[in-house]
Amino acid sequence: MRAVLCREYGPPSTLRVEVLPDPVPAPGQVLLRVEASGVNFPDTLIIEGRYQQKPPMPFVPGAEVCGIVAAQGEGVTWPALGTRVAAVITHGGFAEAVAVDAAKCVPVPEGVPPDAAAALCLAYGTVLHALEDRGALKAGETLLVLGASGGVGLAAIQIGRLLGARVIAAASSEEKLAACREAGAEGLIDYSRENWREGIRALTEGKGPDVVFDPVGGAFTEPAIRSIAWRGRYLIVGFAAGEIPRMPLNLVLLKNCAVTGVFYGEFARREPERNREILQRLFRWVAEGRLAPAVSRRLPLEGAAEALEMLAGRRATGKLVLLTHGAAAPRG
Repeated sequence: MRAVLCREYGPPSTLRVEVLPDPVPAPGQVLLRVEASGVNFPDTLIIEGRYQQKPPMPFVPGAEVCGIVAAQGEGVTWPALGTRVAAVITHGGFAEAVAVDAAKCVPVPEGVPPDAAAALCLAYGTVLHALEDRGALKAGETLLVLGASGGVGLAAIQIGRLLGARVIAAASSEEKLAACREAGAEGLIDYSRENWREGIRALTEGKGPDVVFDPVGGAFTEPAIRSIAWRGRYLIVGFAAGEIPRMPLNLVLLKNCAVTGVFYGEFARREPERNREILQRLFRWVAEGRLAPAVSRRLPLEGAAEALEMLAGRRATGKLVLLTHGAAAPRG
């Protein structure tokens, strides 16, 4: 099989596509012929040794896949051979084949193409878990999304709207905000400008957002929590800005708000049944035409380094997906 290999920690430019033996599924695993792999910000961290998990060298990055079951390990009766499934894993996805625990597999229904299924797993799974399970977002409430033009941010706009919320999107350029508007955001904030909190105040009539979805961190966190509504819920999703903020806890007290962590990978491991429900619901929304994953680019395996560089440089809008096994991979 062809695979993107990380032989030493470093930037995306150190990755190479190599030919490796197909993995052999262990007991309880299945072998997937990978059709599509989603590219995510944690992939940029794991190849630099800055992620929570550190696979032994050499390893194949890639944490969300969609593919066809080609072989079953000992003791596996489901999913059946030939079934299209999606799965969230730690690494191994940027390849033509990967061994995956059968328990992690979720069947992909008719009407959901492989690139959409791969794009849904991490970004959209994270968002639905965050907004419902951790943020208790209710219809009619206001949701502020930071880093709103990225793959997770656009997913938060779309899912927020499906849950009945009014969504305000914050991003750093007019081009990125245009993508947020297209995804369904009702309010737009350019946080590259000074006094961007004034825009939040105006859009919420001084009340502030009920829920803040923050995958960015850094210098944006404190202004956002200062803007949150009374009894608001602040969701810590990630630190794409590269800096873990130090939050003044007196703000939490004064706003009577909750600050909640969202660690989707660990949630999926500890609560697999609930995670399966989340992914099945997302797939239904796609099959019903209610949700279209915001895939902005589809690339071949050889484009993995380019995709990761775009994510690391915060130049990507929407989701990036790698395609394999004969699927056409347009550059745009």
